[in-house]
Amino acid sequence: MELKYFRLIKTIAEEGSLANATERLFLTQSALSHQLRDLEERLGFKVFHRSRNKWELTEEGTELYTLANKLFSSIDESFNTINHIKEGSKGTIKLSAECQSFFHSIPSFIQKMGILYPEIEIDVTLGATHQTISQVLSNDIDIAIVTTKPASEELESIKVFEDEIFAVIHKENQFSHFDYLEASHFSDLHVLINSFPLDGVFIYEHFLKAHKINPKKISAIPFTEITLSMVEANMGVMCAPKWQLTPFKLSNELMFKRVSKNGIKRTHYLIVKKEHRNKKYIHDFISSFEEDFLEV
Repeated sequence: MELKYFRLIKTIAEEGSLANATERLFLTQSALSHQLRDLEERLGFKVFHRSRNKWELTEEGTELYTLANKLFSSIDESFNTINHIKEGSKGTIKLSAECQSFFHSIPSFIQKMGILYPEIEIDVTLGATHQTISQVLSNDIDIAIVTTKPASEELESIKVFEDEIFAVIHKENQFSHFDYLEASHFSDLHVLINSFPLDGVFIYEHFLKAHKINPKKISAIPFTEITLSMVEANMGVMCAPKWQLTPFKLSNELMFKRVSKNGIKRTHYLIVKKEHRNKKYIHDFISSFEEDFLEV
């Protein structure tokens, strides 16, 4: 039974006659009369008792009217739910990362998000990457990518993936013949980093510091292209995961050297305030991020 017939029964019953129903249904009385006659022929019973002044539902018609009310109420409720979902799908996400490696791959991810979720706007914050956790807590940032799981009960951490930090060195570097670099080797190396403070540099914070080793020289260069050019000229070394450098054409003179015998591995987390975690646009972002970086 088509939806239009339920609407016809409901409208006639509420308006009291076929003539009164025409305005609500935007159809002529002749068209509505034809629909009702067709319906009753299909059903095999009368839906209305007709009189000049008042149309009344038959017993069968009353059942159909009750069903029509339930049906349209359910439809209205579902559309209200859909509207709430659509509203929840809209939002602006302020995003930052503790590790600047991500700023090479985030633009392509944002481009994909723009196609899949055009109602989500992503605003990337490049500054103060070493303060990402405090910025999330203060609502200056909505989502941050970090390598240390925060202890705050206000935050939820979503493990995204793991990677390994390698030393990128020139083939003629004094340590190129070693199977891996030890902490002590760094005391004779010029280490090129993205930015200070040094405590925000993973290789220092999680390896060199524990061994009480400071590099021979440290230079902060915010541009990976320049850093790679310096390494290619054997003017220093950089430490980075291999995936960070996939967008760049690497010289054959460069090589990846494992740091320590077992390697320096790190875990990346998305952190978000728990009170925002169930917002649909936040959920959609996190799901897409997990999927996009799954094979890194």
